[in-house]
Amino acid sequence: MDEIVQFDFPTDSPKIIKVIGVGGGGGNAVNHMYREGIHDVTFVLCNTDNQALAESPVPVKLQLGRNITQGLGAGNRPERAREAAEESIEDIRTLLNDGTKMVFITAGMGGGTGTGAAPVIARVAKEMDILTVGIVTIPFIFEGEKKIIQALDGVERIAQHVDALLVINNERLREIYADLTFMNAFGKADDTLSIAAKSIAEIITMRGTVNLTSPM
Repeated sequence: MDEIVQFDFPTDSPKIIKVIGVGGGGGNAVNHMYREGIHDVTFVLCNTDNQALAESPVPVKLQLGRNITQGLGAGNRPERAREAAEESIEDIRTLLNDGTKMVFITAGMGGGTGTGAAPVIARVAKEMDILTVGIVTIPFIFEGEKKIIQALDGVERIAQHVDALLVINNERLREIYADLTFMNAFGKADDTLSIAAKSIAEIITMRGTVNLTSPM
C-alpha cells in the first residue's frame, strides 16, 4: 500500500537538494538542466566514463570505480557498474554528507552505468536518511530485448531504495510523437528525462513543501 512521504523545508535554506545524473542518459539530463539553470539545487554527475565527465559543464563530478573501469566506462554491463559504485562508496557518502536533505537520481536504464550504479547511490542516500527520488527511463523497443531486460532489473533494484520513483517509458514517446525518427528518438528521451526532473525540482524549491507517493 502506498504511503505519503512529506518533506518540508524553509524556502531560505541553503542548497540541501542534489540532482545526480548517473551514466550517459542521466548525465545528459543533468547537463541540460545545469545549462538551463535551476536555483537552490546542486547538480552532480556520476559516471564510470572519465571522458563524459571531462566534457560536462557540471562542476561537481564523481568518477566511479577508478580501479575497476580505469575511466573507460562500464561497457553496457550493469554488474561492472555496480562494482564500480561499490568501490567508490565512501566517495558517494562524502558527496552526500554536507547537509543534503533530498536527492534526485536520474538515469537511463538498460545500459551499464545508469542501470548498475544508480541503485547503489540510492541505497547510500537512504542509509543516510536522505529523502530519495528516482527518475529513470526504460529503452525503446528497437534497442533490443537485452537492454529492456537489463532496464527492468535496474528499475526493480532502484525501487528498493527510493521514497518515490518515476519511470518514463521511452516507447510511449513514439506513440505521442508520431513523427519521431530513429535519429532524434534518443534526444527526445533525454529531453523528457530532463524536463521531468527539472519540473519536480522546481516545484519543491519554489514551494518548499512536497508530498510524494512512495513506491513501497
